Amino acid sequence: MKVTLSALDTHESSFTPLVIIELAQDVKEETKEWLKNRIITKKKDGGAQLLFRPLLNKYEKETLENQNLYLVGASKIRLLLGAEAVGLVKECNDNTMRAFTYGTRHNFKDFDDDNDDFLSMAERQFIIKHELENLRARDEKMIPGYPQAKLYPGKSLLRRLLTSGIVAQVFPLHDNEALKKLEDAWYTRFTLKFQPIDRIRGYFGETIALYFGFLEYFTFALIPMAIIGLPYYLFAWEDYDKYVIFASFNLIWSTVILEVWKRGCASMTYRWGTLVMKRKFEEPRPGYHGVLGVNAVTGREEPLYPSYKRQLRIYLVSLPFVCLCLYFSLFVMMIYFDMEAWALGLHEDSGSEWTSILLYVPSIIYAIVIEVMNRLYRYAAEFLTSWENHRLESAYQNHLILKVLVFNFLNCFASLFYIAFVLRDMKLLRQSLATLLITSQILNQIVESLLPYWLQKKHHVRVKKKVEALKADIDATLYEQVVLEKEMGTYLGTFDDYLELFLQFGYVSLFSCVYPLAAAFAVLNNLTEVNSDALKMCRVFKRPFSEPSASIGVWQLAFETMSVISVVTNCALIGMSPQVNALFPESKTDLILIVVAVEHMLLALKFILAFAIPDKPRHIQMKLARLEFESLEALKQQQMKLTAENLKEECREGGKEKAP
Repeated sequence: MKVTLSALDTHESSFTPLVIIELAQDVKEETKEWLKNRIITKKKDGGAQLLFRPLLNKYEKETLENQNLYLVGASKIRLLLGAEAVGLVKECNDNTMRAFTYGTRHNFKDFDDDNDDFLSMAERQFIIKHELENLRARDEKMIPGYPQAKLYPGKSLLRRLLTSGIVAQVFPLHDNEALKKLEDAWYTRFTLKFQPIDRIRGYFGETIALYFGFLEYFTFALIPMAIIGLPYYLFAWEDYDKYVIFASFNLIWSTVILEVWKRGCASMTYRWGTLVMKRKFEEPRPGYHGVLGVNAVTGREEPLYPSYKRQLRIYLVSLPFVCLCLYFSLFVMMIYFDMEAWALGLHEDSGSEWTSILLYVPSIIYAIVIEVMNRLYRYAAEFLTSWENHRLESAYQNHLILKVLVFNFLNCFASLFYIAFVLRDMKLLRQSLATLLITSQILNQIVESLLPYWLQKKHHVRVKKKVEALKADIDATLYEQVVLEKEMGTYLGTFDDYLELFLQFGYVSLFSCVYPLAAAFAVLNNLTEVNSDALKMCRVFKRPFSEPSASIGVWQLAFETMSVISVVTNCALIGMSPQVNALFPESKTDLILIVVAVEHMLLALKFILAFAIPDKPRHIQMKLARLEFESLEALKQQQMKLTAENLKEECREGGKEKAP
């Protein structure tokens, strides 16, 4: 007779494993007991009031490998109260979006006391993560069993356990049935169709759904550029009329698509409720350290670190290091041009077919070197940004993105600017742009999806064989799932995915009038990118925790900045064309002044377009204004009620004083 995993035999019949906590192998028993008590203790006593069970009982640990794996879940009422605590926004029966409260739960659409699907699994896992992260030290001075792991009041216990190596990892568990349905609707059949964005959001959360929504939108937005570029490519690029038409369309296109995306994004996130969610005061990020003190805003004890020390680290260490990396990137670029000159000279001397193929080799090698340098620099940038010791996660992300974008922009585009404006070799510019774009796309597909998927499949086979040998005694379905998922790679967020799209946007908008096929290659890449990224999320990486998000954040600004640079670049390329130069044979100063004037006019047109297209549709603006008005009215009523109660209390006190 098979033994059912004891983790499911609990007094809570509705207990569903949602989150896995893996402890280090040598964790002491007193530490395990202390952690368990803090997780299951009631909220009023400083606990998380969650359900906490070991994956294996004593018998199963002897039969299977001794894994320090624990399942975390929560009762239905606890999850609903948690939804109120994190400020989840849900649709009401009157079709408005409001912050969920347990007291008014019956006013929300699809809510029923017997319905367990009111909160999606992603939302439930987000709530558990929030509760675990908000387990804070009270009177403890250290983690039991580990005197070196110091604690102070208000310190996040989970973050301290992770940094001390006591907790190896915390990750949400996949729902295999829901995942299979999502895969069938998403990527298993390679057909041209819209992605199930709402279902992606229900499973992975808003942040990842917004990335896939933006990827899909950007791919469709590239199609007009690709359609116009194909016939344009059949004609000589030096043709002035077509050159100007394509560059002008490029300008309008790059502006309009970003403004229209903001409107579509606002509509999506309003429907999901994240556009209405109130931002909470940000807690210190996990790696933040300093001298224990009291936060002047919250009054809580937390590490304090002087801002002048952070500024010194930024300007005396980080900034010089970034400048040194930029110089090294330019040095590598000059080596690439030496290789190009060598290959060209060899071809001119021999003129054979083999040497004509050799002309593309320097560009391919340089594209590979660029990808390697970008990834190495990313690790250095993460280390430096962490060392700068930013208090907030948002500040950390902004400084990291700035460092990475500056280096990637120079590393990927410096050679193209040099060819265009120093060498003025449009044939070489076209060849280099094509090689860099296509090579980087192929490398990204291999490194990001195909290689991790192949490694994961090999590990999956090994675990399957190991568990199959034990199934005669134990029903190890859940055990097998947890062991498989804990060995998967950790998804580090959408940073690299947005960065890839940002660089692609740069290739298309900056120099596509020189190489009109850039947009067509970008469309083809993105059609496969949708499926490879979907495969990566579903089968290669652990399920990431859901994160509420109302927009693509700082990446919107990054794309808008790139579109401004594209205006300047395209105006300069037009000014350099032989046809324009022929109009000013005597005075190049007049040519430069006219090009600058036209560039300023186009930038003005760009900003007028951005201003004329509202960021939010009119009906969304009205709904948000209505919600704000109702919030103010509710606050006013609450203040009036409180004032009336105070007056009554004063009257009662006055009556007592007058009485003999």
